[in-house]
Amino acid sequence: MSKIKCERIASDMVRIISNILANESRDELLKTVTITGCTVSNDLGYAKVYFTSTSNLSNEQMEKELKEASGYIRHELAEKLDVRHTPELTFVYDESIAYGNRIEELIKEINNK
Repeated sequence: MSKIKCERIASDMVRIISNILANESRDELLKTVTITGCTVSNDLGYAKVYFTSTSNLSNEQMEKELKEASGYIRHELAEKLDVRHTPELTFVYDESIAYGNRIEELIKEINNK
């Protein structure tokens, strides 16, 4: 499948999954999740969904909660996404925001010296 189509589907998945978690989920813990990105395999069999959360749970616990809810999320996604086969979802905590904050702190330290 073309790279452009995979990127379009990944973009649609971010938008739809974000909407499912924010508006349709009954679990308050899932409402604290923000979807930051998605990558889809070329055959549309698998998708890695990157997320962050404002909850007090550890990253591993949040991944576990999302893994348990992935069946519900995938079912809702299948109804809204226009593809023949809905990919298997794997949720991965997005470290890039924490990494960016750390770099910003280091730059501030250097500038203050």
